[in-house]
Amino acid sequence: MTAAVIYYLSQHPSIVTFRWSHTQSWGSTWSFLVISIAVYLALSSLLHLILSLFVKRGSRPAPLAPVQALHSLIMSIISAVIFAGILFSAAAEINETRWFWRRSKTPFQWLLCFPLGTRPSGRVFFWSYIFYLSRFLHMLRTFFVIFQNRKLTVFHLFNNSVLTIMSFLWLEFSQSFQVLAILFTTLVYSAAYGYRFWTEIGLPRACFPFVLNCQIVLLSCNVVCHVGVLMLHVMKGGCNGIGAWVLNSVLNGISLLLFLKFHVQSRKQAPVKEIVKVL
Repeated sequence: MTAAVIYYLSQHPSIVTFRWSHTQSWGSTWSFLVISIAVYLALSSLLHLILSLFVKRGSRPAPLAPVQALHSLIMSIISAVIFAGILFSAAAEINETRWFWRRSKTPFQWLLCFPLGTRPSGRVFFWSYIFYLSRFLHMLRTFFVIFQNRKLTVFHLFNNSVLTIMSFLWLEFSQSFQVLAILFTTLVYSAAYGYRFWTEIGLPRACFPFVLNCQIVLLSCNVVCHVGVLMLHVMKGGCNGIGAWVLNSVLNGISLLLFLKFHVQSRKQAPVKEIVKVL
């Protein structure tokens, strides 16, 4: 059973021979990325505007609880599968390619800093591609939030857009740090969406803001890893995709600042349970 799981998560020919290609990988072009982000922002803003103009305040929200619960369950399962897939795939890649870089890096350093010349092909990039595609499914939650709470925040739109852009950059430039970023993100998402499913089917909530704490843990891990990448780039002679990493760091920094600003403002205006609904 274990051998079969490992095979389908890291040894299947489709995974081993994967290659990021603008002609063969769906959604892999810059035009697709730009158009999809623009459509997401436009539809979200338009829906929010329509509901604000034509739906009275205080009216009952749309009965979307079953759909939200199903979406949360699917996202939790997908995140768990991606986590397991990239974990087994990274272990296999380290085992097979260690001879090439073992004199200059440890396995943990390889997770943070790909050797120069790394191409977007193979196991970990297959799961990076699946993570990129899952970002579009994740965006559906924005529309649930708008229907349910009549709220749309700049942080929410920016965060979703940035994560989609960054996951594209990881593939396009074989960017270092993406393995750990995907591991942290999918682990947190599987727990956060699992908790959302738990509460959306009517089961009791935790005595603390679980989803909010997950978001804080994820952002903190990203900051620590970005510092690690910078140190390795300076000390070990360079990391692959460092230009994309710089842009990634800037976007992460802006996202962190918006999150802190959103969190502080929301704490003054609403209880924590209301904050969690729009994250």
